[in-house]
Formats: sequence, structure tokens, C-alpha cells
Amino acid sequence: QVQLVESGGGLAQAGDSLRLSCAASGVFLVTYAVGWFRQAPGKDREFVAAISRSGVSTGYSESVKGRFAVSRDNAKNMVYLQMNSLKPEDTAVYYCTARQGGYIERYYTVPTSYNYWGQGTQVTVSS
Repeated sequence: QVQLVESGGGLAQAGDSLRLSCAASGVFLVTYAVGWFRQAPGKDREFVAAISRSGVSTGYSESVKGRFAVSRDNAKNMVYLQMNSLKPEDTAVYYCTARQGGYIERYYTVPTSYNYWGQGTQVTVSS
């Protein structure tokens, strides 16, 4: 059974940086593509970033491109989301998600592409 646990969220001021971590257990994460999504109160869950199984290919939403960076350490079964130049509109619960298989260099931006989700970690950015 795949378990994903996010950490690293918290309170930040505009312009600050945070790094979210996603720890996977019960699997070899190298066989999973991983994504980050977020959901703000009253809004739909939205794509933030994704990374292929190899870690070579990454994708970002336009709203975070140039500010966020996704990376992974397959040896440690970890995925990270480095968030720089945070804005109040980045306030949301951030979710790590994973799907098994697929082309090793492909990443996925649609939530229905994923099979497993973490519980989320809250990020709150004040102005």
C-alpha cells in the first residue's frame, strides 16, 4: 500500500521560501510519477508541479513557473517542492500525489491521472 506524507508547510510572509517534502513508503518511488496539487478554500484542486519517474522531466503551472521547483531523490523515496518568492495567492493545502508506471520521462498534470494522494500540508502566506 502506497503512503504519501507531506511536510514542510506552515506560515510564511510574501517573498519568503518554503520547501515541502513528500515521503513515500511501501513502494519504490522510482516506479511512480509524482505531482503536487493545491486547493484553496472554496476553490477546485489545481495543478502546481509534476515530475517524471526519472526526475528529468518536470512541469509547472503558469502561476508558479519560475518560482517553484520540483525535485526527487529516488534513493530516499522523497519528492520535494521548493517554493520561492511566495505570494498570498499561494495559500492553500498542498497535496503530493503519485501514479505508478507510464513512460519514464512523462509527467502528469491532471488529478485523475494519479492513484495515490497524501493528506496535504497547509501553506499560508501573509502579505
